[in-house]
Amino acid sequence: MPLSRPPTRVLIVDDSAIVRKMIGDALRGEPDIEVVGGAADPFIARDMILQHRPDLVTLDIEMPRMDGLTFLRKLMQHHPMPVIIVSSVTKSGSAASVEALRAGAVDVIPKPGGPSSVGQVTERLKERIRSLRATPHLRLARQVEPSAAPAPVASGRRAQGLLLIGASTGGPQAIEAVLTRLPADIPPTLIVQHMPANFTAAFAGRLNTVCPMRVIEAQGGETLERGTAYIAPGDHHLLVERMGVQLRTVLRQGPPVHHQRPAVDVLFHSAARLQGVPRVAVVLTGMGADGADGLLALRQAGAETIAEDEHSCVVFGMPKEAIARGGAAHVATLLRMPGLIYECFDTVGRPSRRAG
Repeated sequence: MPLSRPPTRVLIVDDSAIVRKMIGDALRGEPDIEVVGGAADPFIARDMILQHRPDLVTLDIEMPRMDGLTFLRKLMQHHPMPVIIVSSVTKSGSAASVEALRAGAVDVIPKPGGPSSVGQVTERLKERIRSLRATPHLRLARQVEPSAAPAPVASGRRAQGLLLIGASTGGPQAIEAVLTRLPADIPPTLIVQHMPANFTAAFAGRLNTVCPMRVIEAQGGETLERGTAYIAPGDHHLLVERMGVQLRTVLRQGPPVHHQRPAVDVLFHSAARLQGVPRVAVVLTGMGADGADGLLALRQAGAETIAEDEHSCVVFGMPKEAIARGGAAHVATLLRMPGLIYECFDTVGRPSRRAG
């Protein structure tokens, strides 16, 4: 009989003894997870990493002696490993957490707001640890370096239609890499990034400072405008619907899809129902299968569809499923993606290939 796989070894880094105990107690009851210790600051964490060799670190952002973001950057440079941020949902905490995702953290989970939310937070943490355990080739992404990317795509002819993007693990880096190289007069763009409530506003704000186009968190009911990208808010599904001759955003709090709210499939299926609108849809890096069915529905409805190539994915999960189900008409790395998007807008109005 083959030996069972050893448990995932986790180090908890947080200056709050209460939080360390809360997370530790929740994880210690799981047979496939082993808590190797808790560290009150990054200096203690550094020594414990060298001593215990954990498989994964949970990391707070706001800590004494060295903040979590600085520690994360040092860790990713000298001893890269999966890091899940467990952070407060304050404005400063959310903004720093988004920066942590850019620096290589694989996920962000909000700290419990009170005793009633402890179970929800720890269950999500267990789920993410197990998802990472099941990921065969996790590519730890580094912070986006614009100077290393090709020149931005020139707008040339004004592309007409609608751009749709879905992503999960590794998505904040990937979305930024794509949007920063697209022109300011981009067609209306709708984006679903798996991210908790209160963090998506900081994510949109970050993108708005570095991207040529305007980037906002969708509020629901906005008329779609050229030159604007709309980020789905955490804990809400984002849809697009026609109102007369105009398109508008719609937010709904229906059941999670693929354990996610917002879900990429919800957005994609809503866009597939539109008539007479050129659409280009993209599935970027992420765990699971969210977006695969929706991308296929879009392709069958005449849209141009793209999945990120395995070579640039942090996690080749969502794109892999989209390709396997026949939803992706094109496969491209992040470097190729912006140019391909505009090539697709050039052809999307022509008779489309249908998925077989």
